[in-house]
Amino acid sequence: MTATPAAPQRLAGHNRISTQALTSTACAVAADVLHVPVREIRASWFDDGGLLALSLALPVSIPSLHRVAADPAAVANFGGTVSERVHRAKGAILERVMQLSGSRLSRVDIRVTGARVSETGRAR
Repeated sequence: MTATPAAPQRLAGHNRISTQALTSTACAVAADVLHVPVREIRASWFDDGGLLALSLALPVSIPSLHRVAADPAAVANFGGTVSERVHRAKGAILERVMQLSGSRLSRVDIRVTGARVSETGRAR
C-alpha cells in the first residue's frame, strides 16, 4: 500500500519576491541560455497588462569573419545566425524564469548590444 503525500499546509500571510531577486534570476538564466557572462547582461521589468514583461540587453558570441570565410558552415556550427539564436532563446528564458520564480511572464524582449568574437569553441 502506497501512502499518498499530504497536501502542503496553507499558512496565513504572503510571499514576495523582490525585483532584485527576479532580476538576478533572469540574468542567470539568460547567461546560461546564451552563453554570455552574467555581468554583461542588463535586465529590466515592465507591466504588460498585469503580467511581467522582461527586457534583456546583452552581447552575443559570434564566430570571427576569418573563420566564416574559411568555413561557411561556421555560422550553423555556432547555432545559427544571431537572429535565430536570440529568437530561440526568448522562449527558453521565459519558461525557465517562470519555472524558477513562480512568476507569470508575458514575454521576453532581447536587445543585442554587441558581439563577442569567439575564435574557439561553439555557441550552444
